[in-house]
Amino acid sequence: MSEIDGMGTERAFCVLAPNPSPMTLDGTNTWIVAEPGADEAVVIDPGPKDGKHLERVVRTVAAQGRRVGLVLLTHGHPDHAAGAKRFAELAAEANGRRGGAVPVRALDPRHRLGDEGLAEGDVVTTGGLELRVLETPGHSNDSLTFWLPADRAVLTGDTVLGYGTTVVEGRLGDYLASLDRLRAFAEEQEAATILPGHGPRLDDPIVALDRYISHRRERLAQVEAAVAAGARTAREVVERVYADVDRSLWPAAEWSVQAQLDYLDERSSDA
Repeated sequence: MSEIDGMGTERAFCVLAPNPSPMTLDGTNTWIVAEPGADEAVVIDPGPKDGKHLERVVRTVAAQGRRVGLVLLTHGHPDHAAGAKRFAELAAEANGRRGGAVPVRALDPRHRLGDEGLAEGDVVTTGGLELRVLETPGHSNDSLTFWLPADRAVLTGDTVLGYGTTVVEGRLGDYLASLDRLRAFAEEQEAATILPGHGPRLDDPIVALDRYISHRRERLAQVEAAVAAGARTAREVVERVYADVDRSLWPAAEWSVQAQLDYLDERSSDA
């Protein structure tokens, strides 16, 4: 935990949520992002609905001499977003605005609090900060990545993790395109670090993204081989391809395999 809790960059600080599991790794990384000397901060992914964690994030912002001006979500999965509404209320109370709430912005309207959402090309400037929004679907249909140019840092949510691989619940074609896009973006912008939604920071974004792209294409080839050998369902593919993986992770693997099977079907239909 010590490697993750408190890690970050000049402008980004991680508060690790106490929700470790095979799916969330060490727990959810909640990010406090602010310009040096600014009195207002942006909080990315408040995390699960865990009162102690949410209160700790509010206290951490206050200890920095700041208040929360805005909440952003990389996507709407509960381990990232379930606590957002309560956190927005706690932050407003800490700001002296009882009965109100700090705005929560997300791509999916179901997870917003306030009128303003997020979309490709948006630039967040709360507290003088600059965060640029990229839509990177695949892990989920509403997945976003935030670019923090002043620190050359990419906040990837669950699109890229600090270790291991992410589950694909959306379309695999979208996920592969998102990885390729992030790889090109990281090279073009000379990104210095990836700040993920779970796990430690990655200080060689190109190597990390190449590894992700290579692994995903290797898995796809393995799924193709399993289908050629007679596997017909996602479960049957998992039993062949993920035989060496902890069985507690097989249900999540089935989601990813189903996305790969759908992708192969789409590709064969287009051929």
